[in-house]
Amino acid sequence: MFIADNELSISALLLAACLACSSVYAAEKPPAKGTAPASGKLLISGSSTMAPMMVAVGKRFSTLHPGVQIEVKVTGSGRGIDDVTKGKADIGMASRALADKDSSLYSFAIARDGVGLVVHKNNPVQSLSNRQVLDIYTGKINNWSKVGGQDTPIAPINAKEDIGSVDLFTHYFDLRYADIKARIVVSDNLARVRALVENPNGIAYMSFGTALHEANKGVPIKLLPIDGVAATTKNIRNGNFPLSRPLLLLTRDLPTGLAKDFINFSLSSQITEIVVQHDFVPYLD
Repeated sequence: MFIADNELSISALLLAACLACSSVYAAEKPPAKGTAPASGKLLISGSSTMAPMMVAVGKRFSTLHPGVQIEVKVTGSGRGIDDVTKGKADIGMASRALADKDSSLYSFAIARDGVGLVVHKNNPVQSLSNRQVLDIYTGKINNWSKVGGQDTPIAPINAKEDIGSVDLFTHYFDLRYADIKARIVVSDNLARVRALVENPNGIAYMSFGTALHEANKGVPIKLLPIDGVAATTKNIRNGNFPLSRPLLLLTRDLPTGLAKDFINFSLSSQITEIVVQHDFVPYLD
């Protein structure tokens, strides 16, 4: 059985903008021949970026192991780290590298992602320098005409502080979160997409995977290059894209039993298709 939950009142599936949604999946077929039996429950908490992918991974795992119940909670990377540290979750999800204070945790990188700068598709601006991005988010540049766009005010869109992409964005641009000037502050990636669609003069930073997925669906947004490097899967894979990050599963102790089985499954080529479907870059092809 697979359960998706959401403490941010956003669907843990993040496939629709519904509120407080939960879903239960029954096994679709018996375990594959030769698969070791598994049973029990796992609570996975953390990154909204990783949640849709882990929903799919959990569904596939519980299909192979009908006796397993997996619950995924969307709480943000910071809360996921805290939950697993305090033993409130069996496995944490973090879409960022761990800080020194979290170095006691065991981490397992299952894929790679980038954080991209995103604007409305109709915005004529094709690129921004790092200095311009910094000045936009600190309020020094407040009109698109100053960076080659139309004469309209810029509406910076920020994420809540405990979201994984915040650390990567602020660290790369040498920016303190408290110095960001933004009237629009939302939570997960899809909320930032919606805010950008509702505010065509906006600019947001978000998961490369989410932005690419939504743009490919026809949502009117586009990714800008960062420091002259295009936001492409190829550039994330080869390490050229400046704002890239590991997608981590975390445990407080060396995993054993069901947690070990699930993490091994998540590290295997059995989830490569799922990783690619969610526009992330797999470690294993």
